[in-house]
Amino acid sequence: MTGRVAVITGAGSGIGRAAAIALAQRGYRLALAGRRMEALADSRALLGADVEALLIPTDVTDAASVRALFDQSVAAFGWVDLLFNNAGVNVPDVAIDDLAEADWRHIIDTNLTGAFLCLQAAFRVMKAQSPQGGRIINNGSISAHSPRPDSIAYTASKHAVTGLTKSTALDGRAYGIACCQIDIGNASSAMGDRMQHGVRQAHGALMAEPVMDVAQVGEAIAYMDSLPLGANVQFMTLMATNMPFIGRG
Repeated sequence: MTGRVAVITGAGSGIGRAAAIALAQRGYRLALAGRRMEALADSRALLGADVEALLIPTDVTDAASVRALFDQSVAAFGWVDLLFNNAGVNVPDVAIDDLAEADWRHIIDTNLTGAFLCLQAAFRVMKAQSPQGGRIINNGSISAHSPRPDSIAYTASKHAVTGLTKSTALDGRAYGIACCQIDIGNASSAMGDRMQHGVRQAHGALMAEPVMDVAQVGEAIAYMDSLPLGANVQFMTLMATNMPFIGRG
């Protein structure tokens, strides 16, 4: 795996940072993308001085910014083997009838349109490069399968990501592009740590939920990309063992 090139969005914290660490340990060259340069620099500091890494501030909702991310990555490294399509946002829990249109659009623009723009840019690079092909791993969510209360925008966005994954997996076959999805439940991160302090359940009560070490997500990403392109983990669910997902509701 040494010398492989990975583009990671949302690389400034949490799951994206964990993926960067795991891939760097395996000799990948990395393009780390995120909204804030300071956060990307913090991630870079954890990788070791010998790791080749670009820090590229990127707004995944802006097509020109996404194009610049991939243009700079290809200019520096020559090709792209892997996109970890990870950037995502959420808002505090809110009832359907109280959800602001601006919050709906913010989540859909980032989690769905942003994921599409990055996927599309990676697809174009992987289709054009020689040898042709590569892997795209989309970050779905447990919410791509089952919602939490008061989460309609986030849930809708993550169900839609599954559609992106399936369509890309199908359309990528002719070009050696494998597309897959990891659905993560309760990883320790800025978004996931709140589970330990109590999160609303289907029957309305608040309950603390277990979380898992986010480093395990990075290891899972590395495993998914360790397979040859002729094999694919189409969907992986990685979750805290005792979280209330199986049997939820």
